[in-house]
Amino acid sequence: MKTLSRRSAVEPFHAMDVLAEATKRREAGYPVISMAVGQPSHPAPKAALEAAHAALAQGRLGYTDALGTNSLKIGIAKHYKTRYGIEVDPQRIAVTTGSSAGFNLAFLALFDPGDCVAIARPGYPAYRNILAALGLTVVEVEANAETGFTLTPESLAAAEKKAGCRLDGVLLASPANPTGTVTGRAGLKALADYCHECGIALISDEIYHGLTFAGEETTALSVTDEAVIINSFSKYYCMTGWRIGWMVLPESQVRAFERIAQSLYISPPELSQIAAEAALGAEAELDVYKASYGANRALLLKRLPEMGLSIASPMDGAFYAYADVSRFTNDSMAFARRMLAEINVAATPGFDFDPIDGNRTMRFSYAGAETDMIEALDRIARWLA
Repeated sequence: MKTLSRRSAVEPFHAMDVLAEATKRREAGYPVISMAVGQPSHPAPKAALEAAHAALAQGRLGYTDALGTNSLKIGIAKHYKTRYGIEVDPQRIAVTTGSSAGFNLAFLALFDPGDCVAIARPGYPAYRNILAALGLTVVEVEANAETGFTLTPESLAAAEKKAGCRLDGVLLASPANPTGTVTGRAGLKALADYCHECGIALISDEIYHGLTFAGEETTALSVTDEAVIINSFSKYYCMTGWRIGWMVLPESQVRAFERIAQSLYISPPELSQIAAEAALGAEAELDVYKASYGANRALLLKRLPEMGLSIASPMDGAFYAYADVSRFTNDSMAFARRMLAEINVAATPGFDFDPIDGNRTMRFSYAGAETDMIEALDRIARWLA
């Protein structure tokens, strides 16, 4: 039997491993509460469900254009006009099978094996893992209090010098996972200008837009037409399992992305596209859900420090608290396993997001129901005491 490829030896996504173990325990009858993954506790908007039901009743679902239906792309373009006051040509929009497909397409279309791509540390582990699997060189740039917990031209230049390779790409998330950092307009513009001057491709991960509680939520489209924008219906729109997202591409790159998408994905699922189009008009319902996350955020901001888990970065947006657990452990992986085994609370070890300093941190998702958050925090407080 042939051995596996080198690219298969990427690190596991530990949040998903924690979720799998939590699911096993829940199925075995344990009262598990998950704060491990960024999955809203609310259902998809009513309009999305109704549209999906009607489509299923009709029963004629099939392939669409590789980059999605025109009606959904027009709807997304209207969203940019309404939310940001920005005119976007619908033909620059590519509908994807979740934002994950968007990252795959971006990395394949923009970079060749060996190219150097900068990401923030701590940051979403799938960036690192996908880039490594595609044979790209990952340059992790520390995002700390000195840099405002985001990427800056200065931190990129220093990281490039340290890594000894010229940067070909930069990926910035705002709001960021796991830190919750929101990069404001001035910071985004400085980064976009730097990338333009240096011939660096800029990818802006905006999947947590709509879930900003502090700071200045800004789309990169407001400061440049050269960035690749990636967004999703998973978070604000509560549609994780529908696997539907989108990209806004520079006009000159649309055809290249389409060629790759045709072979990799054929097309995004039509049922999810129909539901997503309906979801675009559900902001009133979704903002009620956002308010519930805001209440959970206030709860964690108060109670985690009270029990000795200080907040390690801003909680400006998304729905995560990135906490310093060094008072209790220097091994966040073991800490996460013990917490699940002993008090049935699942959270994600910081090692997932930061392979250097993540042994001292944990990420707690507050996307769940308020009653679950209160019970989980009560259990953790008793356990640590």
